Amino acid sequence: MSSPVLEVVALRKIFGGVRALDGIDLDVREGEILGIVGPNGAGKTALINTITGFYRASEGMIRFLGRDITAEPLHSIGRLGIARTFQNIRLFRRMTVLENVMVANKHYAARPLSAYFAWGQRSAAIAEAMDFIELMGLADKADHRAGSLPYGEARRLEIARALAGKPSLLLLDEPAAGMNETETGRLVEDIQTARPRVKAIALIEHDMSLIRALSDRIVAMDYGRKIAEGTPDEVLSHPDVKKAYLGEDA
Repeated sequence: MSSPVLEVVALRKIFGGVRALDGIDLDVREGEILGIVGPNGAGKTALINTITGFYRASEGMIRFLGRDITAEPLHSIGRLGIARTFQNIRLFRRMTVLENVMVANKHYAARPLSAYFAWGQRSAAIAEAMDFIELMGLADKADHRAGSLPYGEARRLEIARALAGKPSLLLLDEPAAGMNETETGRLVEDIQTARPRVKAIALIEHDMSLIRALSDRIVAMDYGRKIAEGTPDEVLSHPDVKKAYLGEDA
């Protein structure tokens, strides 16, 4: 068994009297894609938001590469090597594809003015950004405004930007949302292409064909709790998972 990149232990997130996360235990292991599934309201996005520091955990512990990051602020967690995408695409729409990816370059973003006037630094940052743009098949759109991209390409740009921060762990929150069948098929290829660039990927998704195609393991959630864990076939045929998705008579 490979070593864990991320460990979540007895994690709880409480909003008033609502337990968005209720004692979640899971890990994401080096070299794998972990699928996270569950009906709407199961707590999947709350889990990612708590791991990445958007929310502060009410109880429990989060370890990343052996380091306790439970109390770390959002910006520190990103710098340590956790990157994410969002359900709703969040790009700088008036900036070009290249500029969107360059802002994720930690060295360039920290000193943009000095890098702009230092040709060597700027050219190196451009070359690095173009590597990720080409990886996602967007090289011919590098000088296009992000807001002009069709939906599927905007999703791929978001992944390119996440990879440009050189994370160890990539968290994808419903990347296939709003995609048609052709775009979803291309997304499967894109995530497989991105896979060697990170230690591990955790993928939240409702599209079960995508989950089956990509996931080495699946964790299923409902009402903030883990209800099943295992291979895709084991989890998607689990009676508690069927009940969560289809109701009492599943």
